[in-house]
Parts: sequence; structure tokens; C-alpha cells
Amino acid sequence: MSGKSYRRKYYDVFSKIYDRFVALHSKDTQSNIREFLANITPISRGDRVLDICTGTGTLLLYLSRKVSDRGLVIGADFSRGMLEVAKQKVQFSDNAFLVESDVAFLPFKSASFDAVTCSHAFYELKGDVQDQVLKDIVRILKPGKPFLMMEHDLPENKFVRFLLYIRFFSMGAKKAIEILKHEKEMLEKYFHSVKKVETPTGRSKVWICYKGG
Repeated sequence: MSGKSYRRKYYDVFSKIYDRFVALHSKDTQSNIREFLANITPISRGDRVLDICTGTGTLLLYLSRKVSDRGLVIGADFSRGMLEVAKQKVQFSDNAFLVESDVAFLPFKSASFDAVTCSHAFYELKGDVQDQVLKDIVRILKPGKPFLMMEHDLPENKFVRFLLYIRFFSMGAKKAIEILKHEKEMLEKYFHSVKKVETPTGRSKVWICYKGG
């Protein structure tokens, strides 16, 4: 079994407990930080939004409310297990759709989205894949439009922090060190402006990155 096939199988199984795991790790049992992410995403009625590594699709419904029935929200993920869970959440939505896709090679036209989001998933990608994903996000964003990436901040609890370090180094040691010490600089390689916002829980952060105009 190839590395990608193994990871896909892992997430297919993980999908059954994913929502509970993220809630525990971020201390956000009511998905408030996902709603917070949607609220600070600068989109409006009629816009087109892509959520990469959408997982179980929790963010999609919050985004779909902002763009209304005139807009479009797409959740992309390579795990069928995750998408099956997400399907239950968006089944009654008129403007939220799911796509099974490798996020390093997104099947969308250039300059076709008003925003791209990613929540608690970017650190799961291998180092070289991260670079390819960022390049493709820049490609599909319209000029001057944002990419918002929400990730866990370093936890105070030593054991939980140790688990996060393991997650970092699964990317590869070089990329893990780059993110731990120079995350902003890494994002600035691809985006015109980059700033960090803390979430209300204080357990996660959001990087707001704008493509050049």
C-alpha cells in the first residue's frame, strides 16, 4: 500500500471520531471557532468559496450562510470516509457541495474563487505537498482575495504539546522546524500580505493571507 493510500485509509477510519477529537484538542465542543473562522472570512452574498481538506464539513454550513443561495461553497477532501460524514451535514444545503480531490492538484480553473479556507488540517500535509498546495491556492484565488488557515496553537499541556510535535514532524523535520520558527515567513513566500488572528478559545490561530492584486 502506497503512502497516500495508507493516509487515505487512515482518514476514512478517523472520520468516525474526528469531530470529537478536534473538539477535545481545541476545547471547542460547540464548533464556535469554525463559526468564528467563517465570520472573519471576507466574503459576501454571491461569492465562491473553497474549503480544502474539509474533513467532516463542519465549516461549510457557516460559509454557505454568508454567501447565501446566490453563492457557492465547495468542500474538497481526498477521504471518502470524511466526505460521507460531511454529506450528512450539507444534504439540505442548496449551495454547499463536496468534491473528492487531492488538494495538491485542485480541479478548478485559475482565479475562480473569492476565498479559500483550511481549518485544522494543513499541518497534516507532508512538507513538499504543503508547498504544492499553497501554489495551487494562489492559482485558483482571484487577485487580491484571501486564504484563511486555522491551526492549533502550541498547547500549555505538556502531553498535548508532545502530540502536536509528533504531528509537526510527520511532515518531515525540515518543514516542521520551518513552521515552528518561521511560519509567517513561509506563507509570505506565496502571499502579498499575511497576518495572524487568535481565536476566542485561545487554543487556535488563523493566518489571513492575501494574494497580490
